[in-house]
Amino acid sequence: MTDKKGFKCGMVSIVGRPNVGKSTLLNSIVGEKIAIVSTVPQTTRQQIRGIYNDKRGQIVFIDTPGLHMAKDKLDQFMNKASAATVDEVDCLIYLVDTSRKIGREEESIAQNLKTVKKPIIFGLNKVDLKGKYLSEYIEFWEKVKEEKVEQMKNFSMIALSGEKERNVEKLVDILFDFLPEGPALYPEDIISDFPQKLAIADIIREKLLKILRQEIPHSVGVVIEHMQPVKKKTMHIKGLILVEKETQKEIVIGKQGRVLKQVGTEARKELEDLLETKVFLELHVKYQKRWRDNISLLQELGYGQS
Repeated sequence: MTDKKGFKCGMVSIVGRPNVGKSTLLNSIVGEKIAIVSTVPQTTRQQIRGIYNDKRGQIVFIDTPGLHMAKDKLDQFMNKASAATVDEVDCLIYLVDTSRKIGREEESIAQNLKTVKKPIIFGLNKVDLKGKYLSEYIEFWEKVKEEKVEQMKNFSMIALSGEKERNVEKLVDILFDFLPEGPALYPEDIISDFPQKLAIADIIREKLLKILRQEIPHSVGVVIEHMQPVKKKTMHIKGLILVEKETQKEIVIGKQGRVLKQVGTEARKELEDLLETKVFLELHVKYQKRWRDNISLLQELGYGQS
């Protein structure tokens, strides 16, 4: 299949500010859950590669952390990971949320993309939410580029909804138009190269974000300390949840341990589907002051290594 004439393969980066729907779009394209999804901004902290295959070729997607104003070392690592993908890929999807106003972060991202020579697809996302600011985003991009969208080279624009899968297939068609011919980079049965321990940690963190919502989302980190089969068809996973304040530890554990128990129950169900085995999940919480500024700890957690 990969030796067929006309077979295309390339890398595509999905960039944009936090919470514009990058992870949801990636999951919709690939057809399976690759990246965690949350209404909390800055959910994605790693570059996550999702791999799409069909008879035309293979597309390797990079779902990057949202570009934003850095407040600590973790934020700096996330921004660096996002910016670095621009030079690595064959095409960029610049995704915007048409239901939200244009802000300072959007202006910063657009200026960084202004001189990029790679093909850019301007994804006008969340049109299912009526796309109140759709026309403003088009005018905004034209102002940044100092030309009309009809005159832009190596450029395409599409209104879509990753959540409702609207125009997702059309987006894939456009991508194949831009990608070069070449052999596949991954076997056809691989949908992601994201390290398993980091994927497991992300699933646990997603459940924390869902249950705690806005209480302490950016102060929570998860690391998998231990992972080993203990019985036939049973995997023992020990996860450490990091918080930055003693009071946050109480919130994560919850009254009589209810929050931690709920997180464990919901995460275990998804982990059993992912690993295709029964899971014994053990979670504990640790107070680690300013862990997001601890470079050695961040590297241990896998941040800044993408």
